[in-house]
Amino acid sequence: MLKEFKEFIMTGNVVDFAIAVIMAGAIGLVVNGFVSDIVMPVVGHFAGGLDFADMKIVLDEAVTGADGKITKPENAIMYGRWINSIVNLIIVGFVMFLIVKAYNKTKKKKEEAPAEPAGPTQEELLAEIRDLLKK
Repeated sequence: MLKEFKEFIMTGNVVDFAIAVIMAGAIGLVVNGFVSDIVMPVVGHFAGGLDFADMKIVLDEAVTGADGKITKPENAIMYGRWINSIVNLIIVGFVMFLIVKAYNKTKKKKEEAPAEPAGPTQEELLAEIRDLLKK
């Protein structure tokens, strides 16, 4: 059973899938950094200086005690983070589209190789056998 598991794990599909998951995580971090550190400040600048990550609807204000410590934290809907997530999703989708498009472009070139000439048909082979048997 251990041998079968080792063979399963070492097949090309599993290894390719593992590499794809690792690369997707790395690409996700890069794209998330790009969105939060580059794109969203530019969008916020053109939106009048807004920082989308701080946009929220406060449901319950934070309650502070007499000593200044927060006894009950603020309860808020952080819709600005959700907007950031949507922009992140759109950019990740676009990057993945470009990667798949580039991959498909290289794949088509390989498929356009000239096809091997077709061999004799079954009828031609049977006719040859018949002629040989007549001799």
